[in-house]
Amino acid sequence: MTSPHEGDDEGSAAEPETLACARCGVRADGPPPTWALSVENGVRLHYCERCSRENLRAIEGRLDSRWW
Repeated sequence: MTSPHEGDDEGSAAEPETLACARCGVRADGPPPTWALSVENGVRLHYCERCSRENLRAIEGRLDSRWW
């Protein structure tokens, strides 16, 4: 029996993806744990810690009502 993921590169020790904050453009290697992730219109957007804190109300306003 073979694994459905056999031969996939997912989960490999590849170099971390360089991300940019969707608001201010600051860059980071891989998603730092203090950054926020938002999916808007099917697009994954990352926000640095500073932008996340400064725009918390706007971020909360975009959450689905089931979160409240």
